[in-house]
Amino acid sequence: MTLPERPTSSSERSIGAENPGGALESIIEDPTIDSPEDRRVAELLARESDVLDVPGLAQAVEAQEPADAAATLEGLGDEEAAEVIEEMDERAAAEALAHMQVPLAVSVVEDLVDEDAAYAAKLVGLMASDDAADLVQALPEEYAAKVLAAMAPDQALRLRRLMKYDERTAGGMMSTEYLAVYAGMTVAQATERIRSTDAPEDATHVFVTDAAHRLVGLLSLRALLLARAEERIESIMDREVDAIQPTLDREEVAEEFARYDYSVLPVVDPQRRLLGVVTVDDVIDIIRAEQTEDAQRMVGAGAEEAVYSPIPVKLRGRLPWLCVNLFTSSMAAVVVLRFEGLIAELAILAVLMPVIANQAGNAGQQSLAVTLRGIVLDQVRTGRVPQLLLRETAVGFINGTIAGIIVGTVVAIFELFTGAASWRLGLVAGLAMSGALTLGTFTGASLPLLMRRLGYDPATASTIFLTMVTDTASFLVFLGLASMLWRWLV
Repeated sequence: MTLPERPTSSSERSIGAENPGGALESIIEDPTIDSPEDRRVAELLARESDVLDVPGLAQAVEAQEPADAAATLEGLGDEEAAEVIEEMDERAAAEALAHMQVPLAVSVVEDLVDEDAAYAAKLVGLMASDDAADLVQALPEEYAAKVLAAMAPDQALRLRRLMKYDERTAGGMMSTEYLAVYAGMTVAQATERIRSTDAPEDATHVFVTDAAHRLVGLLSLRALLLARAEERIESIMDREVDAIQPTLDREEVAEEFARYDYSVLPVVDPQRRLLGVVTVDDVIDIIRAEQTEDAQRMVGAGAEEAVYSPIPVKLRGRLPWLCVNLFTSSMAAVVVLRFEGLIAELAILAVLMPVIANQAGNAGQQSLAVTLRGIVLDQVRTGRVPQLLLRETAVGFINGTIAGIIVGTVVAIFELFTGAASWRLGLVAGLAMSGALTLGTFTGASLPLLMRRLGYDPATASTIFLTMVTDTASFLVFLGLASMLWRWLV
């Protein structure tokens, strides 16, 4: 959304804008370069004025792609964004809202509801059903009730049916916009039915149902186009159809798409009635969300927290784990306190302690990240877990030995110039480094495996527990060795 360093004309953004050989003129644009509409929006926002040109900005935002329009609205205040949306074409406004980050979209819809609940409900009704359900579920109860009450009864009923499913399941992410025809129809009748419906733009398949709306087959649009008009759908459809239950966890849905390269999967109830469809673009969003959750769970942040989540949501996700971290970090402090006299006698130990602990923690993080990623991608096999742990431990030992030689050498050289340390202390530091890194990589690899074995998300607060183990073990190994060899060191 930023202006390029050098103004780019629309012809420069277009690829091959010339019209060679008198061919039909087409505009092929490079999406990585700001469009004229993007630059127009940037110019309007850059004007030095106390009053925002709402009508002009709304017209410019309306011309943007929905994702770009959403980014523009996210950069405005809630009230300003609501004012711009009210001036936009309704369908363009609905698409922009659907592309906004949910916490920000919620704030804007709240402002719209306060102004005109019927208008807010109309925008929600123009969204794809899955996007609308996600947005309404995220609204506070009083606002959600106002939106649903202002919607057409059939739209409200459809949304309520979607909202009864957990948002983390196939039912919570499915869309009710799809192409469906009856098995007894002819190709001509099915084609006419498709033409008369508001079909999704990205539809590639037609679902075939019986009179009871049970899923009985699948048909590609290509097969429909190539079939003769008098042929019956049941004679050309594929009778072997993969389908999923609405209660299937969304992470498992994503795994199925990744494993079998689906572009769309129907969602059916136990009676095989077609409830909706999950498309690959929904799965991409889920994969991104799951990756974000894993990254946040690793450090003890709330899994559902977003950048603009309300403060209570952020506190609810973070504070409990900060309290846990306060307890776990105190264990390392107890170890240090146990060797207080030794540190007072040999102050350089206090300098080397954090170096060893930091290296062990970093090594553990590396191992943790690789193992956790392997679990997410379903690459970790139960029968090969001992081999995985042995491999990671070996890597930790080798890295620890190399790092130990380096730190031991540095400490020994330090003695030559200052006389403040002993080569013997360098040897102890090197041995402690090797042991700490070996333990760190083993812990990093085993923690997510242990969490999964106990039935928890493998990423849950793994960084907090890893830090507890590596810090405590590093201090204990290093100070323990130094204590046992105290007379030899001095």
